[in-house]
Amino acid sequence: MSTQTEIASASPAETEAAGERLGRVLRPGAVVALTGELGAGKTCFIQGLVQGLGSAVRATSPTFVLVNQYKGRVPVYHVDAYRTESLTELMDLGLLELMSGEGVTLIEWADKLASLLPPDAIHVSIRGVGDEPRLITIRA
Repeated sequence: MSTQTEIASASPAETEAAGERLGRVLRPGAVVALTGELGAGKTCFIQGLVQGLGSAVRATSPTFVLVNQYKGRVPVYHVDAYRTESLTELMDLGLLELMSGEGVTLIEWADKLASLLPPDAIHVSIRGVGDEPRLITIRA
């Protein structure tokens, strides 16, 4: 059974807080697939998620390195598929192994690899850019 939650966010701090709440309940093996336009707040949401997973380090976007790893109560893998050219490139990075491991995998630009996502992935969509309020939809 799938559940859907919608959260209105009026600021980056509220977006981060929403991510932190989700991070606190994630279990080992969870995959969180984030989508939204450039500037919608995906990294901001992930900063909260990583904090909610118990990491003392502030998450930064791995746009150029593609994968960042953080230590929390479980290993946290933060993947940014924005600059990837193909599914093969993502698979060569070991994405399938990350998603099937004991850590939590957070994927920005997940729409670029929808066919690789596990059926139980948690989908987070963030709508709104610039000074607009955000609508965060979480589907589990």
